[in-house]
Amino acid sequence: MDRKLRIAMFSWESLYSVKVGGLAPHITELSEALALIGHQVHIFTRNKDMPSYEIINGVHYHRVYHDLYGGIVQQMDSMCDSMYNAFVDVTGRFGDFDLTHVHDWHPVNLVCRLKEEYGLPFAITYHSTEWRRNGNKHADWWEAHEISHREWRGGYDSSIVIATSTKLKSEIQYLYQIPDEKIAIVPNGIHEDRMWMDVDPGRVKEEYGLHPCAPVVLFVGRMNYQKGPDLLLRSVPMILAGRWDVKFVIIGEGEMRSECKRIANELNVQDSCRFLGYVDEAVKKKWMNACNLICVPSRNEPFGIILLEAWDAGKNIVATDAVSLIDNFNDGVIVHQEPGSIAWGINHVFDNYKDGELGKEGKKLIGSRYNWNNIALMTASVYRDIIG
Repeated sequence: MDRKLRIAMFSWESLYSVKVGGLAPHITELSEALALIGHQVHIFTRNKDMPSYEIINGVHYHRVYHDLYGGIVQQMDSMCDSMYNAFVDVTGRFGDFDLTHVHDWHPVNLVCRLKEEYGLPFAITYHSTEWRRNGNKHADWWEAHEISHREWRGGYDSSIVIATSTKLKSEIQYLYQIPDEKIAIVPNGIHEDRMWMDVDPGRVKEEYGLHPCAPVVLFVGRMNYQKGPDLLLRSVPMILAGRWDVKFVIIGEGEMRSECKRIANELNVQDSCRFLGYVDEAVKKKWMNACNLICVPSRNEPFGIILLEAWDAGKNIVATDAVSLIDNFNDGVIVHQEPGSIAWGINHVFDNYKDGELGKEGKKLIGSRYNWNNIALMTASVYRDIIG
């Protein structure tokens, strides 16, 4: 794409503002990759005691405060108003934008407003859907309905919809009847060797009271229904029946943490489990390199950045059929969303594969497919389709 664009990127999180989950590195690293190939990218996001404007790694950050009153929908309405005011100010200082790009439902009302008032086309990237994030079990029916409506509106009003995987494409087509020709698949990415770290696995295990030779299964993610930590915990007795010395390290916070600890106690496997809660990135990297296997027991996984991170660290993976990236028995092992199947997969990998054997195959894909330069070029091609 010869023409260099001015792009307004809207997200409720980033690595350099408020960080919530896997959306933050996607926003930040995609924007940096687009800037590296010559585009001017402005991220509008939330503020948390940081400068309202800053340039980081070639990307312009505009951070806004908003009202925290009420539920998530009301808070996002306030965020959209604050972002609108910031956008008007930034346009006056930097000039007009060529298009906007919104991620998930949080700023959808804003980009629809900018389309109406400024004639700005927009792309929307779905990273997940409300229906599958909560297993259709949202505590507040009105809130879930309104979030789903905004997801639908984003797909309807956008010039193009980006899905990060074929599974997610099928999901949003089923939910929101978006025509096939309006959807582009652009995967998530990772910088090669970002997760690799030279550690002494035995020493890391000893730091947490584990035998240095104990095989460790690692879970990293939000402890909620979507990510399925309870499925992994219920598989533990069957795994220990095959190999008594396996230990389980659980990293993450969420509403299911206390339930998972209860399950561990109920099944009398609490001594085999370590619940670390939220940890910083350095501790996460240390464990991703010290463990022997990473399990992704998700009920829904629209993409699964944890898979790329696991491959980048050269680790074997057992994941449920909620994921779509794995070539079964080549770069990981796929199992059903059921404790018995998860146990079979983990025991199968321990019995039949060397440490890192599957991970080495997966790591090849980072260089060839899931690197940010490749993804930035794919995204720029989508932009070209929008503006002609």
